[in-house]
Amino acid sequence: MAMHRILGAGLALRLLRVAGRRGRGCPARLLPGPAGGRAPAADVPPCREAPRGLGPGLLPLLAALAWSSRPAPAEQEQERERQGAGAGGAAAGDAEAEIIQLLKRAKLCIMKDEPAEAELILHDALRLAYKSDNKKAITYTYDLAEKLFKATMSYLLGGGMQQEDNAIIEISVKLATIYAAQNRQELALAGYEFCISTLEEKIEREKELSEDTLSVEEKANTHLLLGMCLETYARYLLFSKQPSQAQRMYEKALQIAEEILGERHPQTIVLLSDLATTLDAQGRSDEACVHAQRASDLARQVEHPELHVLLSNLAAVLMHRERYAQAEEIYQEALKRAKLKRDEVSVQRIREELAGLSRKRRPLS
Repeated sequence: MAMHRILGAGLALRLLRVAGRRGRGCPARLLPGPAGGRAPAADVPPCREAPRGLGPGLLPLLAALAWSSRPAPAEQEQERERQGAGAGGAAAGDAEAEIIQLLKRAKLCIMKDEPAEAELILHDALRLAYKSDNKKAITYTYDLAEKLFKATMSYLLGGGMQQEDNAIIEISVKLATIYAAQNRQELALAGYEFCISTLEEKIEREKELSEDTLSVEEKANTHLLLGMCLETYARYLLFSKQPSQAQRMYEKALQIAEEILGERHPQTIVLLSDLATTLDAQGRSDEACVHAQRASDLARQVEHPELHVLLSNLAAVLMHRERYAQAEEIYQEALKRAKLKRDEVSVQRIREELAGLSRKRRPLS
């Protein structure tokens, strides 16, 4: 389920969201390393806001990114011309041209030592690539993001930052997410486990530190980062068809969010809905329905920006409980809200769900 997290604004996590939108109820994927192990070989860490002015640290990327500046081979141009025939082809061509421009802008930001801006632009490029189902663009964008995060991590580690620093952990979880999306499962798993185990050990050590040594805010930030890592790992586990393990991760992440952010916080609501999806995947639809309903109720109260997604999740649980009339009513509301949000991916998915619901309700002849 494609949720929009509050805990981190990093590209890889948003990339995961974009990818996750393609199959609601089938969370996305992540990347950790063996518990207690070292950070992934290509060590990746971005801070909440990637540091500006990385200087020479990003220069080695330029040669590797040259592909986006090269003119397309004649054969590719001819193929694009053939595909451009008709309205659909023209739309695809426009989308591809926009993606190329976004990638060029991202490269320019890297050259100007503006990694945070490059990250945001890459997110937009990936969203458009998924929307237009441009597999080559999806692959290129993930590759470019991976290079950006690796370069940032190498720079930070080279400057003396420790592996357990929150900035390194956040980059690592972003890389893990990218590895998972690339089906590099061993790297993804290693990355997730590294992030979670490192943060848990760090939190345990910092418990007794006085506020003079470590502020309450700093401790809270580390807990929230752990919650983010647990959530992304849970998505990976659910995608890998390990719902019981995913459930445990979601429960831990939800507990952190409730304690620090409160139950009405948008991210807490998202986690509650994701937990419902995980329970539903295990056939525990009664429990799932309770959580999904609670998430939807809270989302209405706080005017959650992703209410249409949360309603869709609730409808899916209701459909599995064979409460078809109620499921259809909620799907219709979700569809209306998705249209108002101009969330075309959700609109398409909800329509597909409604079609499936219609088939289920149709009496056998």
